Amino acid sequence: MTADPYAATESETSQGRVFTVTGQDWDSITAGINEEHDNKVVVNMGPQHPSTHGVLRLILELEGETVTEARCGIGYLHTGIEKNMEYRSWVQGVTFCTRMDYLSPFYNEATYVLGVERLLDVEDQVPEKAQVMRVLLMELNRISSHLVAIATGGMEIGALTVMTIGFRERELVLDLFELITGLRMNHAFIRPGGVAQDMPPGGIDAIRDFVALMKKRLPEYAALCNANPIFKARLQGVGHLDLAGCLALGITGPVLRSTGYPWDLRKAQPYSGYEDYDFEVVTRDSMDAYGRFRIRLDEMWESLKIVEQATKRLVDLEGAPVMIADKKIAWPSQLSIGSDGMGNSLDHIKHIMGESMEALIHHFKLVTEGFRVPAGQAYVPVESPRGELGAHVVSDGGTRPFRAHFRDPSFVNLQATSVMSEGGQVADVIVAIASIDPVMGGVDR
Repeated sequence: MTADPYAATESETSQGRVFTVTGQDWDSITAGINEEHDNKVVVNMGPQHPSTHGVLRLILELEGETVTEARCGIGYLHTGIEKNMEYRSWVQGVTFCTRMDYLSPFYNEATYVLGVERLLDVEDQVPEKAQVMRVLLMELNRISSHLVAIATGGMEIGALTVMTIGFRERELVLDLFELITGLRMNHAFIRPGGVAQDMPPGGIDAIRDFVALMKKRLPEYAALCNANPIFKARLQGVGHLDLAGCLALGITGPVLRSTGYPWDLRKAQPYSGYEDYDFEVVTRDSMDAYGRFRIRLDEMWESLKIVEQATKRLVDLEGAPVMIADKKIAWPSQLSIGSDGMGNSLDHIKHIMGESMEALIHHFKLVTEGFRVPAGQAYVPVESPRGELGAHVVSDGGTRPFRAHFRDPSFVNLQATSVMSEGGQVADVIVAIASIDPVMGGVDR
């Protein structure tokens, strides 16, 4: 009988025996651990659990209600996106990576595209309007992502009103995404050289209406939660992680800023023209789940400020191009949404198919084969709602990525689970995980 390659491995440390869990039967795990501990129990929370913030498996060792050890089991949402991108053109890669962190797809697209543009050495050729639209969409996306973080975090501790109004507001942002890109998610809208299409008619007015409404709605969250004694009792002092711990583990985003350290790549390493926008980096010094909630709430206000500034710039850029002028990268005719809200408009099809044989041939080669990217590698990180998100893009000079690897903040930040949870109560594990706000699509990719 051959040995089980997935069986629990056992090793000795200064603190006693350690069991490494790699997905085997639960009986084989508890059999070894039960020999060691008489008064402790191992509990499997997830991966299908209403409060684990996605398909996350938590292996908790408990002594009564106290968590003595917490470990993450990941891989239940694995998609093979990074490997698949090696078999698609550089433009098609956007269609894959937008699906990783599905709550902040524009950030996945942006970091990948910025890396490709650096390899192409065309960063200075990307039109200003395209950069403004990227910033606009990313900040709207930050609002929608934070709304989900607050809504699901509230739901997991029983604050159902926070959940319902959070998803109510998120729908408004998704409506804007659908108006601008044609899709609620999985947009593939940010492309190498610019964006897929211009702002649609009525887009500016819709954004202005949304900003005005959100300025009325955001105070509702503050009224429901900020001074709520039950809410504060559940969050204050829970999930504690100080600056030294964040730096040791590579933690970024609201978790890092809750230690008082104002690290934000939009200010520290600006991209897409963020240095030209007026906004503040929100910090708190509580180092707990409550501080992270307050940071996300305040960051939505800052994002609204950036959206307003971007909207004003778009008005002044009416009619400006949204794609690079280099026809070796840009498609001969820009995509546009048809009157039914789907597919290409008849004007686009007429131009490509009926007016220019050269454009049709060139379009066909660009779409099917793609453009070549000079050999090299690039890493351009962006400040996603969860922290530093970066794409390490490697080219061998061909029409497809040789390698595309993403530094996803959810994956890195999940390391803090054990530090935040051990020594606390079982109920506090849920709060700690929610304050990290991991998205498992980005963790497993």
